[in-house]
Amino acid sequence: MTVTSPSMTVTPLDLPAPYGSCPFDPPPAYTAAAREAAVTRAVLPDGTACWLVTGYDEVRAVLSDARFSADARTTGFPFLSAGQRELATAKPSFIRMDDPEHARLRRMVSKDFLVKRIEELRPGIQDIVDRAVDRMTEGRTSADLVADFALPIPSLVICLMLGVPYEDHDLFQSLSRTLLDNRTTRPQAEQSHAQLMGYLAELAERKRRHPADDILSRLAARDDLTAQETASLGFLLLVTGHESTANMTAVSVLALLQHPAQRDLLRAAPHLVRGAVEELLRHLTIIHLGLGRAATETVRVGEVTIPAGEGVICMLSTANRDEQLFGSADDLDLTRDARRHVAFGYGIHQCLGQTLARVELQTVLTTLLRRLPTLRLASPGDQLAYNRENIVYGLRALPVTWA
Repeated sequence: MTVTSPSMTVTPLDLPAPYGSCPFDPPPAYTAAAREAAVTRAVLPDGTACWLVTGYDEVRAVLSDARFSADARTTGFPFLSAGQRELATAKPSFIRMDDPEHARLRRMVSKDFLVKRIEELRPGIQDIVDRAVDRMTEGRTSADLVADFALPIPSLVICLMLGVPYEDHDLFQSLSRTLLDNRTTRPQAEQSHAQLMGYLAELAERKRRHPADDILSRLAARDDLTAQETASLGFLLLVTGHESTANMTAVSVLALLQHPAQRDLLRAAPHLVRGAVEELLRHLTIIHLGLGRAATETVRVGEVTIPAGEGVICMLSTANRDEQLFGSADDLDLTRDARRHVAFGYGIHQCLGQTLARVELQTVLTTLLRRLPTLRLASPGDQLAYNRENIVYGLRALPVTWA
């Protein structure tokens, strides 16, 4: 299939592209497309044509331009699966809305994620991480770092912030995995979404009657939020608050174990951890499938004119490997100034919980390196299994030992 546009004639790239040999790199087809042009034509699994934006400047241009809608109900919005379409359009959260509605709902929870507030939580997060190491190492010398460490920590943190009982973590983690999997069918997505929303609506109602010092209680007490909006905000914070950080923790540890010089550098100089986390975020970029937008007007992006009503997918992974900004971009270099990365997106929809994620990652990495200096893989790296079908990329398991 060849697509002719006002700007180019190309054979479009089929999405999603297959992965290559390195689990940390973007699929080779995306990298090759980025070398040819910063904006190129692509085809979604249902046969719909869209635009793939791979260049750093062009990704930031799209994500900061109000003419590109984040509302999944907008004509032309790109989806990689029917389940993803259902999740994004049935009862959208504020990240799938445009201003002013996006701004109204985001303001409801933004103060809980301000830098000052999250820094106040740092000692508590350190305690959670220390306890997690204690549990993982008690009476044994090996573990699955995903199940025994990377997943429980952000789950417990976001449960405490939201006021969600941690004993329910098996339920919401299972439902989250289903909802974030691109293989999920529309009926499966509908069922999982309804179940998790129902759980949060019921919990919010209990919080309204018996409030506590947590986010869900404060939301439930507001007169300017509907019960549906309260549940939707809770849904977004709960799912994104544990799933993304858990995956980023596991792949960060794996990257350090497979780059021993970088690991040893960070162990010897833990004060470098803030910059190290930024480089890991850039290098790994766990939102491997990109961020979708739809053009509401005809817009020029780089060398290409994108017509109104067409979908765009912004590839954060290739933007973060753009050689024009990050020299030797495929190398992991913990001393690099990577602060301009777009791993958390860009513009008004930039990740609300990025400060929390940074503090959790900083705490996790320094604590593991200090307390488990002999930490290493317990199985060959080429035998590890990845969640490559998920919206958030990660490891299914990470067997480690410290014996």
